[in-house]
Amino acid sequence: MMAAARDLSVQGELRYEESMSRHTSWRAGGPAEIFFVPASIKDLSEFLRELDADTPIFWHGVGSNLLVRDGGLPGVVVSATKILRNLERTDHYLVSAGSGLPCTQLARQCVRWELGPSEFFAGIPGTVGGALAMNAGAHDGETWKHVESVRTIDRNGDIHERAPDEYAVGYRSVTGPANEWFLGATFRFDADAKPSLDNMNMMLERRKMTQPLGLPSCGSVFRNPKGDHSARLIEAAGLKGCRIGGAEVSEKHANFIINRENASATDIEELIEHVRQTVIDEHGVSLIHEVCIVGERLDD
Repeated sequence: MMAAARDLSVQGELRYEESMSRHTSWRAGGPAEIFFVPASIKDLSEFLRELDADTPIFWHGVGSNLLVRDGGLPGVVVSATKILRNLERTDHYLVSAGSGLPCTQLARQCVRWELGPSEFFAGIPGTVGGALAMNAGAHDGETWKHVESVRTIDRNGDIHERAPDEYAVGYRSVTGPANEWFLGATFRFDADAKPSLDNMNMMLERRKMTQPLGLPSCGSVFRNPKGDHSARLIEAAGLKGCRIGGAEVSEKHANFIINRENASATDIEELIEHVRQTVIDEHGVSLIHEVCIVGERLDD
């Protein structure tokens, strides 16, 4: 596969054995066998069309909700956020946004356009593509409640326009057509909901006060169980400050694991599992990962 990929002609950039610690907010993780940064959607389509059918593909955003194991990722990692940052108001209540657009930027512009409720997007620490892939939410808002349509690309390089009813959407989960990735979406906002710049700024300030934003982390590690909060369960289990290697449960927010001191992906994953098992033992609740864990272990 490596030789075949080297023979491909691309306008973008191909990198080999690229450390994913450079591309995740945890600043940890092994190498991508091939890391592709396309120059355009056409370049991306042609690359996918020529790629061997059995080559694994992983679609990468900004890595804000991602842990890549120390053994790295086989196949190709596609990083297309630079070419998918479009943002356009297409109708009175419709906005088209590319998957590479930061959610905070979407929120700020929608507030300027007086389109709401949109402030909650400012509380999502990633891109529109990541928000679509996991139905990300914050402050009682969820991404897919506003999706009018999505645009995807499949591994053959073909582009599709799809409706929300082609996806099964739940709390922090989205399932749709296999081997397709989001290029962007059209969002519909409420005619009667007026956003507030003050509310958005208060949300951002609350994040600063309650979350360890200055340290490498992935945001919330676990989904909130129904009727409760993972942070409360973790704190009540006495896990704040718990460390494995360079990874530590944040003293500021118990559902954050921070890279305190050159943590490996193995340190982080072992701490995630320790937290999960301890909460089961203490509370009888099995927490579900919100973070996406991918790749191979060093001993695989």
